[in-house]
Amino acid sequence: MFTVSQTSRAWFIDRARQAREERLVQKERERAAIGIQARVRSFLCRRRLQRDIRREIDEFFKADDTGSSRRSALCIFKIARKLLFLFRMKEDNERFEKLCRCILSSMDAENEPKVWYVSLALSKDLTLLWIKQIKDLLWHCCEFLEQLKPEILQESRLVTLYLTMLVTFTDTSTWKILRGKGESLRPAMNHICANIMGHLNQRGLYSVLQILLTRGLARPRPCLSKGTLTAAFSLALRPVIAAQFSDNLIRPFLVHIMSVPALVTHLSVVTPERLTVVESHDMLRKFITFLRAKDRCRDVCESLEGSHTLCLMGNLLHLGSLSPRVLEEETDGFVSLLTQMLCYCQKYVTQKKSNLTHWHPVLGWFSQSVDYGLNESMPLVTKQLQFLWGVPLIRIFFSDILSKKLLENQEPAAHVQPASPQNVLPVKNLLKRAFQKSASVRNILKPVGGKRVDSAEVQKVCSICVLYQTSLTTLTQIRLQILTGVQAPGLFWLTSGRQFCLEHVDFFWLP
Repeated sequence: MFTVSQTSRAWFIDRARQAREERLVQKERERAAIGIQARVRSFLCRRRLQRDIRREIDEFFKADDTGSSRRSALCIFKIARKLLFLFRMKEDNERFEKLCRCILSSMDAENEPKVWYVSLALSKDLTLLWIKQIKDLLWHCCEFLEQLKPEILQESRLVTLYLTMLVTFTDTSTWKILRGKGESLRPAMNHICANIMGHLNQRGLYSVLQILLTRGLARPRPCLSKGTLTAAFSLALRPVIAAQFSDNLIRPFLVHIMSVPALVTHLSVVTPERLTVVESHDMLRKFITFLRAKDRCRDVCESLEGSHTLCLMGNLLHLGSLSPRVLEEETDGFVSLLTQMLCYCQKYVTQKKSNLTHWHPVLGWFSQSVDYGLNESMPLVTKQLQFLWGVPLIRIFFSDILSKKLLENQEPAAHVQPASPQNVLPVKNLLKRAFQKSASVRNILKPVGGKRVDSAEVQKVCSICVLYQTSLTTLTQIRLQILTGVQAPGLFWLTSGRQFCLEHVDFFWLP
């Protein structure tokens, strides 16, 4: 009796437990079903809302295409908010294009303040919302520029459109609302533009411009038109000029813009007025001042690596050839930064092929990764590097010494009789005598008919010679070009600077 009672009790408890577990499972199923239904309904609701909004946007632009009347700035603002609310690049690229064209069209209206899109910046209720909206719109323009290929005709038109958007809303010079009585608003609007440029800078404007310029210029035949190249370079200059050439903006400008292969060459051919702006702001001097510091130059080189460091060096040399006056005043700094860049590249130049090296058309076997996309532009970069051993630059580097020696040798040279072949010593004997004489000198700093080694004049010559020696050991594939280029002005040295070389030969041939 007792056993039957225990069995029935256990059975009852087990049955109750199973029923309780079944109820819990049922509740979990119901909860899961409700969650799934909620998510599906939410998805369908969002899709329905997105579809309705996109339909409304399409109808807005369809009505705008008829051209019956201009839409007010407020209508454009509202439709832009709706587009940004659900914006997806792949799905809404055509809508975004139409929105940009609509905004630019409103800015071109004559004597219609309510139509000008920028007029919303004057509304107290909409100022902050408008600033946020224009920042979002311009950054989406940057995202499209990062993906577009300017060599394709259809995409090149979009590149022009989005660059026009960026150019229009980062500077107030084309805003018709500021004409006449609106001139008093210009300082406030300039401040808004500076705010917009700062936002784009933080998001990566210079990286976008670098990608665009490299795609358009690093090729056998550049595919950027004059207007596109002018707009892109103007955009790159604006943040630097607005910040009064602060170090925080000079660095990204050098890293992302001045490292574009043969940029200065393309600017000088396509849009030389942009180089006039560079010269008017004395930017080469500012670059030299920034890069002459070893830590800054090392930081820039490490950010660029070898191939792009050569591109930066070529652009700086080209700028220097266009601004000889600046080079005459900043020779020491210019020589110093060029030497540092070459020394950085030299660390990765090897003599033999290995599993860790890559072939570079200028540097030879190179242990860093090589951007083979730059190979097509290397001939132009090489032409820029040739300014280093060109006659004009060598004359600038040695101008002080040559001018002094020319004056010293001018009168004695008039009385010197032409030397007969018997009186001319062979080069080997001259070098042998110089070496023997230098070996006999105990105190190397003692002047023996020449300048002291620690004098500024000799130090300057040594630093320049180090520059050319470093270029010979670094630019291995154009070594013969360097030697050939240096030998042309070398004839000038033999005639006008012979006495200088003889006076200083003791110090250059150290024992």
